[in-house]
Amino acid sequence: MRKVIAALFAAGCAASVVSAVPASGAEYPSRPIRFIVPFPAGGPTDVIARIVGQKLTESLKQQVVVDNRSGAGGNIGMGIAANAAPDGYTAIFVSSSFMVNPGLYKKIPYDPGKSFAPVTNAAASAHVFIAHPSQPVKSMADLIAQVKKNPRNYSMATPGIGTLPHLSAHLLGLDAKIDILTVPYAGGGPSIAAVLGNQVPFGCQAIPPVTAHIQAGRVRALAITADKRSEIVPDVPTMAELGFKGHEAYTISGMLVPARTPPAIIKKLHAEVTRIMALPDVKKRVTDLGADIIANSPEEFSVYIGSEIDKWGKVIKAANITVN
Repeated sequence: MRKVIAALFAAGCAASVVSAVPASGAEYPSRPIRFIVPFPAGGPTDVIARIVGQKLTESLKQQVVVDNRSGAGGNIGMGIAANAAPDGYTAIFVSSSFMVNPGLYKKIPYDPGKSFAPVTNAAASAHVFIAHPSQPVKSMADLIAQVKKNPRNYSMATPGIGTLPHLSAHLLGLDAKIDILTVPYAGGGPSIAAVLGNQVPFGCQAIPPVTAHIQAGRVRALAITADKRSEIVPDVPTMAELGFKGHEAYTISGMLVPARTPPAIIKKLHAEVTRIMALPDVKKRVTDLGADIIANSPEEFSVYIGSEIDKWGKVIKAANITVN
């Protein structure tokens, strides 16, 4: 089923281009543009959207307004965007929940294969497995050995059910064959606080909000879920280096528009956003957040979305993860 959804996404993107109303994009935009962010203000996706929005306001000479529509794991905002007019005046910045929710929820208010056309994945940040420094664990191998000695006696804090750190923790359990309890908190802040206070010995968290704690020695970083080492924590190995291939996981900040948005408008938005992400001041701000610039093509983003839907759908099914 996941492969069918992934194929439908690619097909839907192609159909949106074919069926779109021809437009030169020369007159676009002639009025303000709305960026829907399906999460509260202040999170990584919101921050990236505001950086891009500010620069677009300057270059396009039209105000870009960020509209936070949070709730239901991002489903509320994504449903609003899916039903918006495909005229280039509504775009949405999604996180990884866009690819996770099809496998996590029985019903969602958008079709991942038909509702949207991708513009670009602007930026992404990997996740890091951490331990409280009081734990006798210096590496991921130590963590695995410790948990195998005492199954179900150890727990791992995550930012919430269905978040990629939560799924990454389950994927570790499945592939390492360890019985570790995942503890989903209501966001990154509370989950980090639980590890800092040694209420939970281990955690998995997006890199940006935990970087300062790693550098200060308040938590110990064991491994990251990136395809290469991070400049933020260069001494921390990747999961692939440790023998766990396929464990790459990123919290993304991706830009989509409603399906059937004219191709010329998509092309113009893509060109502007990728130009913005290459600006030195933007690169510094994004890097300081602990994220990497991606700025890929609509086609590359489409392939990535399809593969992530398939990958995490399998993890959700294997781990029997459900939401109310």
